[in-house]
Amino acid sequence: MALRVSSSPAIFSSQRRAASILPSTLTLPNNNSSLLSSSSAISSNDRTKSVTLRSKTSRRNGVVTCSASSVLPKALLFDCDGVLVDTEKDGHRISFNDTFTEKELGVTWDVDLYGELLKIGGGKERMTAYFNKVGWPENAPKTEEERKEFIAGLHKRKTELFMVLIEKKLLPLRPGVEKLIDQALGNGVKVAVCSTSNEKAVSAIVSCLLGPERAEQIQIFAGDVVPRKKPDPAIYLLAADTLGVDPSSCVVVEDSGIGLAAAKAAGMTCIVTKSGYTADENFSNADAVFDCIGDPPEERFDLAFCGSLLEKQYVS
Repeated sequence: MALRVSSSPAIFSSQRRAASILPSTLTLPNNNSSLLSSSSAISSNDRTKSVTLRSKTSRRNGVVTCSASSVLPKALLFDCDGVLVDTEKDGHRISFNDTFTEKELGVTWDVDLYGELLKIGGGKERMTAYFNKVGWPENAPKTEEERKEFIAGLHKRKTELFMVLIEKKLLPLRPGVEKLIDQALGNGVKVAVCSTSNEKAVSAIVSCLLGPERAEQIQIFAGDVVPRKKPDPAIYLLAADTLGVDPSSCVVVEDSGIGLAAAKAAGMTCIVTKSGYTADENFSNADAVFDCIGDPPEERFDLAFCGSLLEKQYVS
């Protein structure tokens, strides 16, 4: 059952309106009463209980540790665009358009059109689908093989322009990303980024915005590392296999419907943090849905919450 975040950052609500909310406290395994710092209302059979969770976190040598759950994920897997950074509208879209202008293609992707194109995973695939639908530019090659090379060249240039934006730190990390990654790394949870974007672009985001010390501990699976992109689960299955963990022990943080579909098809728990382009998508299949991860005092969830989803602690 997916949890939904309401207008109040600390309150979750189920899809059905509850007739009443009864305050209670969730008891964690092993008599551990450490709880996550937020309240949630979970509905079952039209009856709702209020569950309060607070995690006890401490910082030792600059590392955040979490003691709320006896079970933590074996791996925390992040999508990149829209999850680590809200890159699409003012990052990738701008870089695509600048590339089209440089190459004199007479093409511009406005905000709404790009939102539709995001339903296609992968930049090269996105451009190919667009040109196949509206027609190829006059100066584009005619054969299929030459067009593949043409698209690859456009995407290479687009990535170079995008990396300039990242290196200048014009696009900030989303709230709570650093916190959650530090909690995971500090508690021995493996961290990876799984993205359909170009590997160089993803690496630039991780190294420039998260810093080299974190980047050394984060594995990246991106671009053409798998033949089929999201919503196919291949990239998440590859990550689990490479990291040596069972898919069922992984928690994925995604922001889109195609990413959610990929995570669930891989047999993984998935939390959605909505982004600018995905706010109105259907996430009914998600294990939890938030507007962001969040930093205190407006924290939405933490590593303990991720562990609680795996422990199936939300019971009526």
